[in-house]
Amino acid sequence: MSAPDGGAALSRPTKASEINPRGSLLVALKGLGPYLWPADRADLRARVMWGLLLLVLAKVATMATPFIFKWATDAVAETEGARIGTDAISLIIAAPAALALAYGLSRIVMAGLTQWRDGLFAKVAVHAVRRLALETFEHMHALSLRFHLERKTGGLTRILERSREGIETIVRMLVLHLAPTILEFAMVIGVLLWVFDWRYALASVLMIGGYTLFTFMMTEWRMGIRAAMNESDTDANAKAVDSLLNYETVKYFGAEKWEAQRYDRSMARFERATVHTHTSLAWLNLGQAVIFTIGLTAVMVLCVFDIRAGRQSVGSFVMVNAMMIQLYQPLNFLGMIYREIKQSLIDIEAMFTILSRSPEIEDRPRAPALQLSGGTVRFEDVRFSYDPDREILKGISFEVPAGKTVAIVGPSGAGKSTISRLLFRFYDVAGGRITIDGQDLREVSQESLRAAIGMVPQDTVLFNDTLGYNIRYGRHGASDAEVAAAAELAQIDGFVRRTPKGYETEVGERGLKLSGGEKQRVAIARTILKAPTILLLDEATSALDSHTEREIQDALDRVSRGRTTLVIAHRLSTVVGADEIIVLEHGVIRERGTHAELMLRHGLYHSMWERQREAERARQTLRAADDDDENGAGASDAAA
Repeated sequence: MSAPDGGAALSRPTKASEINPRGSLLVALKGLGPYLWPADRADLRARVMWGLLLLVLAKVATMATPFIFKWATDAVAETEGARIGTDAISLIIAAPAALALAYGLSRIVMAGLTQWRDGLFAKVAVHAVRRLALETFEHMHALSLRFHLERKTGGLTRILERSREGIETIVRMLVLHLAPTILEFAMVIGVLLWVFDWRYALASVLMIGGYTLFTFMMTEWRMGIRAAMNESDTDANAKAVDSLLNYETVKYFGAEKWEAQRYDRSMARFERATVHTHTSLAWLNLGQAVIFTIGLTAVMVLCVFDIRAGRQSVGSFVMVNAMMIQLYQPLNFLGMIYREIKQSLIDIEAMFTILSRSPEIEDRPRAPALQLSGGTVRFEDVRFSYDPDREILKGISFEVPAGKTVAIVGPSGAGKSTISRLLFRFYDVAGGRITIDGQDLREVSQESLRAAIGMVPQDTVLFNDTLGYNIRYGRHGASDAEVAAAAELAQIDGFVRRTPKGYETEVGERGLKLSGGEKQRVAIARTILKAPTILLLDEATSALDSHTEREIQDALDRVSRGRTTLVIAHRLSTVVGADEIIVLEHGVIRERGTHAELMLRHGLYHSMWERQREAERARQTLRAADDDDENGAGASDAAA
């Protein structure tokens, strides 16, 4: 598979679900290792090696800076105490000036090497985030329909957004900050032992240990606060998205204030948790500053006593001060590293929970592609239930011969739409089997199965993109001419010509800028473009008015001609021409036959037909009365 931007394919030596968010940093680092050291990218591995070399060089320059500072200070002190001629003084002054320049140069080199390292590693880190994000996205699409029906879109997208940011933070903190910090700690302790003595090193070790322990304990306490803040944030975002997606419903019922109150209650919880988070952070920062200051003061006092005893120079005092101040930055990073990684692990915990969830429907190992020889669909004693305590389909058997049309009708709750979901293998049957040309759906790959079936659903949800994009979704490589031909067959080309932007017209969120009939025509057009062997129409016209229904039905009749077609219908008038009609009730087949045969039996189908005819006559009578009232009102106005 090609990368979305046309780059190299992204291989996966490991699964992101192997990174245990509840485990240690070593476990996380082990899981992230294959992403940071990709086996298929020698260029990225070279960047890692160069980055490590630059890291060492930058820390050497960091350690050299306090030494130069010491030498410069001692040179200046010697110059001030000199009592010699002007020429000699000039020579002595030249040494401190050169050392000052060397001090500035060392800081520039240190900063330059650090930024060079960060720039080199940026591509490695972003590539790792990209691979993990792609794996998560693909896993989300691999999960079952049941999973997505149980989730709120707003909450799920917020979890994914925070998780992606959390992964990036972990990668950045572990590689760009943790490794340099550990190296700098070791080098500082070594320098203190070499230049000074064990007392300085011990004071620094005690300070680092106390600082680290306090930071870890405070951060652990703050994790519960962070989790509560995230939960309230997710809840508020889910409510906002849900409300905005149902904008029209909110307006129909004048529920703006109610929705605002629901959202504000969630935001109030978020406000309290956020304030608590900032307050606890202030206490953390104060404690860190106190511990560091105690350590800094201790080594400086030791140095003062050593200067008075003649064991150290004034430059040593400046050096130890500079080194400790310099140590504060990685110490501060240590607290931030632990805090950010722990917070990021909380942020990505929900994502890893999703990643660890196995898809309900999976292909069998080396599952072959579906081989079509005509497209005959057969249900053989199929049983299914969403809930073990309530069986939906109770051993139904029927066949849709190749090139024929079979309709499934019945009252609400009979199990009609369940049949379409089983045919697409969104779920697996609990008993019996479903075959296409004799091949059990569970034995073939899902990709090949769904490529063979075209779907026109009752509720067509379009992408927030152009008309052309939504039609071309049926076959992404289709040319403009093929898209236009499909639109013409679906009878939407006239609408397209009337729009100023044609196929570049935006359809809005979920296609809300289009009418129900226009959306159905787009669904038909992209199904035509897909050119499937088997066609599934799941109550494709039930939500439309009678006039639009007739137009859509004409288009559907043309699409289904010569294809194996399974029609799930609510309006019986749309299935009169089916080769066979199956009447489903409470998960069992009650009747089957052609329209004429079923009408002659005066059974369930006949009663459903008569009820729908009576309802249609009542609607026509009501419309006629409304027209008469409008005509009468118009005549009165004219007379007036």
